[in-house]
Amino acid sequence: MNSVVSNHIVCPIVLCGGSGTRLWPLSRRDYSKQFVPLIGGRSLLEMTFSRLKPFGSIVAIGSEAQRFLVDEAAGLAGCDVTQVLEPFARDTAPAMALGALAVGKANDLLLFCPADHFIPDDEAFVEMVQGAAPAAAEGKIVTFGVVPHAPSTAYGYIEMGEKLENGCFQSRGFLEKPGIERATQFLASGKHVWNAGIFLVRRDVLTDALATFAPTTLKACEEAISHHSKDGRFIRPDAAAFANAEAKSIDYAVMEKAENVVVCPFSGSWSDVGSWNALADLNPADEAGNSAGGATGNVKAIATENTFVHADPNRLVVTVGVKDLIVVDTPDAVMISSRDAVESIKQVVSELAEEDRSQAVAHRKVARPWGAYDSIEIGERHQVKRITVKPGAKLSLQRHHHRAEHWIVVKGTALVTCDERKFLLRENESTYIPLGAVHRMENPGKIPLEMIEVQSGTYLGEDDIVRLDDDYGRNFSDLESPAE
Repeated sequence: MNSVVSNHIVCPIVLCGGSGTRLWPLSRRDYSKQFVPLIGGRSLLEMTFSRLKPFGSIVAIGSEAQRFLVDEAAGLAGCDVTQVLEPFARDTAPAMALGALAVGKANDLLLFCPADHFIPDDEAFVEMVQGAAPAAAEGKIVTFGVVPHAPSTAYGYIEMGEKLENGCFQSRGFLEKPGIERATQFLASGKHVWNAGIFLVRRDVLTDALATFAPTTLKACEEAISHHSKDGRFIRPDAAAFANAEAKSIDYAVMEKAENVVVCPFSGSWSDVGSWNALADLNPADEAGNSAGGATGNVKAIATENTFVHADPNRLVVTVGVKDLIVVDTPDAVMISSRDAVESIKQVVSELAEEDRSQAVAHRKVARPWGAYDSIEIGERHQVKRITVKPGAKLSLQRHHHRAEHWIVVKGTALVTCDERKFLLRENESTYIPLGAVHRMENPGKIPLEMIEVQSGTYLGEDDIVRLDDDYGRNFSDLESPAE
């Protein structure tokens, strides 16, 4: 059930797209910012779901490839989440149109939220939404603006006009990210707020606005939803129809044109965690201005000032005699940047992608619906992986044409299928999977299963797989690397 505010049902819709390349190498295309445990061991998506939990059932607009990551975050937050899976990314206007058409009745209030924002005070957020509900119920498109505490060139702004009876302000325009001089003027005026990209709007008001200002997109999304397929919690709009939607943000498509847009200021703590500097600011600093993320015990700063280090848990990072740096260590890539150059990381990632470097899009550790695998060693005719399987989960039933595998259990218990045999492997026990054998691994226990897999053969690519059965309905089109 969804909560009732001002006699209207509030339906939270989370926009889960976005690549988050500004936080590379921690955030990458296949494991983007909203899924990474950035703050206190929790991901921004998990925290977003938790924040929206008081409103009841949640809808997430995401992608086919990342649907199980969304599912995992929902489980950690203890939320009921239905996913609308975009056939491909088309920016926020088509995403919001799909969400509006997939759920709710005409007068329901739709609460659209990004998946990757940090708002630590959940109660203040709920109070903000409740306070804005009467304006939305009257037919206004409510956008929430964060009251700035400093001049910022990292955010877009909204100019507030006349104050209305409902406590909101008439919107006088959406403004692009300014230079520092103009941002300082915005702060001094008291009439400008940061654009948080959070909206509360009645369902019929949004669809009417889309019909007026983005009719092609609305029609495409209507056809895509009318011809959708559904698999449990997953709603799949028709891809051919959705292809006709215009790739455009909701700001450009609707908000800058509609006359019924109002702004509700939010004075609580907020960050879109849009850069390494923004993430550094969320971590406590020492007297020298240094802060750390990740494995904080693995950072040693000597004669260092105003530097943020994100350390990998398996490696010590030492800084000596440096200042004003961002240092990020991951198993397969290290990024070092001056604090004033971190906005260039997005361009760096584009160049890495053009060079076809795997680090531009994927981590060494790859998430899967059953758990994850980490390719810890790759050599000629051999590869070593550390595989983790969630309790009760199982890999697909499969075989390989070019490689054999050795499995060694280091934690938990594995139920192994190898051709006609089915048997248990416990800690410190191992087995051999011959080339061509039909095999599967599953975790029948109550704790995670951890296993070392040693592959050997003439070809070790992830496309050397014939999947015979899979609990997660996957096929090779689901993932660019159809691993286990």
